[in-house]
Amino acid sequence: MADQQTERSFRKQHSVPTTRRKSVNGKKRLRLHRQIGLGFKTPAEAIDGTYIDKKCPWTGDVRIRGRILNGVVRKTKMQRTIVIRRDYLHFVRKYSRFEKRHRNMSVHCSPAFRDVEHGDIVTIGECRPLSKTVRFNVLKVSKGHGAKKSFRKF
Repeated sequence: MADQQTERSFRKQHSVPTTRRKSVNGKKRLRLHRQIGLGFKTPAEAIDGTYIDKKCPWTGDVRIRGRILNGVVRKTKMQRTIVIRRDYLHFVRKYSRFEKRHRNMSVHCSPAFRDVEHGDIVTIGECRPLSKTVRFNVLKVSKGHGAKKSFRKF
């Protein structure tokens, strides 16, 4: 665990003791994980992995409540944060027509999802504010074939 640390501080899960005890049935180490509910399954990496992320909905202290949204991944250049694009239609009453609009959102992506790439379709859930711009957490990743700037509402 210590060989994978890149931060200067010692990182551990909040409610798991660090004292060593004799393993009774051969388990390697204690790891806290939970189900977030709402029909989303806990990823295998969250159960078996060794990452420490206090903002992860399965292994950290973040609760998912509020809105559940979908979007397409635009950028993955930040650490543990991705930018998604949400497309929607806005009705202009004067012309009785719809116009295309979009919003970019910063979303926390847990290390449980290793292979998130540009163009993937993600499902996100609302949580408490995690930083200045991040208020959502990735719950599910579906491999998609999104174009660079295409409007994908339907």
